[in-house]
Amino acid sequence: MSILFLMTDQHRVDTLGAYGGARAVTPHLDRLAATGTRFDRWYTPTAICTPARASLLTGQAPFRHKLLANHERNVGYAEDLPPETFTFPQALRKAGWNCGLVGKWHAGTERGPNDFGFDGVHLPGWHNPVGHADYRAYLAERGLPPYEISDRIRGTLPNGEPGNLLAARLHQPVEATFEHYLADRAIEMIRRYKSEKKPYFLGLHFFGPHLPYIVPDEYFDLVDPADIEMPKSVAETFLGKPPVQRNYSAHWTFDTMPLEVSRKLIAVYHGYVTLIDQQIGRVLEVVDEDDTSIFFTSDHGEFTGAHRLHDKGPAMYEDIYRTSGLIRVPGAPGGVVRREFVSLTDCTATILDLAGVDASDAVDSRSLLPLVRGETPEWAPDVVSEFHGHHFPYPQRMLREERYKLVVNPDSVNELYDLQVDADELINMYELPEMADVRRRLVARLYTLLRERGDNFHHWMASMYEVGTLGHDPTLSGLDDATYT
Repeated sequence: MSILFLMTDQHRVDTLGAYGGARAVTPHLDRLAATGTRFDRWYTPTAICTPARASLLTGQAPFRHKLLANHERNVGYAEDLPPETFTFPQALRKAGWNCGLVGKWHAGTERGPNDFGFDGVHLPGWHNPVGHADYRAYLAERGLPPYEISDRIRGTLPNGEPGNLLAARLHQPVEATFEHYLADRAIEMIRRYKSEKKPYFLGLHFFGPHLPYIVPDEYFDLVDPADIEMPKSVAETFLGKPPVQRNYSAHWTFDTMPLEVSRKLIAVYHGYVTLIDQQIGRVLEVVDEDDTSIFFTSDHGEFTGAHRLHDKGPAMYEDIYRTSGLIRVPGAPGGVVRREFVSLTDCTATILDLAGVDASDAVDSRSLLPLVRGETPEWAPDVVSEFHGHHFPYPQRMLREERYKLVVNPDSVNELYDLQVDADELINMYELPEMADVRRRLVARLYTLLRERGDNFHHWMASMYEVGTLGHDPTLSGLDDATYT
């Protein structure tokens, strides 16, 4: 028995053909969807790398495991999980499984994947570590040229300085790319594990298609920018939105670049996705389909110009919170589409369920196997996500249900979107009088869910919004018996 967990970084759901991507060239992932289960409402617990990856490791929401920010832009939060924290690879190890990780770690600074029970080389950082000794040895052994780029694409920052690198042309053959290197290392580990005749888990975590999009010619020029349609939310005015969104747009220099450049960026992003899909195809060729459960997902999405933004940040739009989620389990039906609200965090309990290992310590995770097997269990009608900051502290909570989305921003205006009539989330309806009943219902629901979870964000809500009748003392003083019902 084996489990292969494929994960990309900062990957838009609409770049996969299986999810209706018009310019998608993703045959291998599309086949995985066609022969397995596609989840259409799969959400990240938080749209930022380290906290999302820590949630996968632990089966806990970010507020609980407390790894709340990427260390590169840390704003004072913890940078490593405590040694006593429950993680699924350690549980699998105890049950006699081999566990390996090839690719991106980014779930701590002092403690790496080996500290949590994973075999494999520690590849730190937020983007391809092209200077890493193992990668350089890989190139040298094969006589392949080193990393070199040109045709850099970047905008201009508000202070007049050059903006962050967004894309570039890579002067290496495909065989020398970091993505090909990761696929080769994964294939090597799969063959090793097969020879050891033990059950195994292998995570293959690509660093892409996270920006900057750095790919060889055939992928840099794969898609004609003239064929790219800009997202409708490029019409974003930020009217009635939290001001931080306009600031982030300036930080990511969207308005300093012509639309032709933005189209090129999106085209290169699609090329990057295709490069990764082809490497995934190479890995899938060596697994035993009849004995291997396969996952594919991402830690979060990417804006690529949506809402005049790039990267991710303090804006809880579908572009970065809804991601792809594919699972194929031997013996389960294929071509299944599920519309329940599920989370990346649910992968933890699912992995443990497949292995027959107790998942009770993955307290914010629920196994998806019943859904994969075509069952119809009772399921929550909504999903909660959270954010804690990147570059600066910025707490947010989101409730997403069938039609509406609520985002609570304590520093600013709250947001309410009707996704049935405004799928691009351009119109904030929170203050509209005709939305009062919907607003009260969603605020009360989010408040209740946060209290049940133990997320203390609910205390702010109790004093600032209509949350319904309180059955507790929100002051935490215990001095006013009249507050109890």
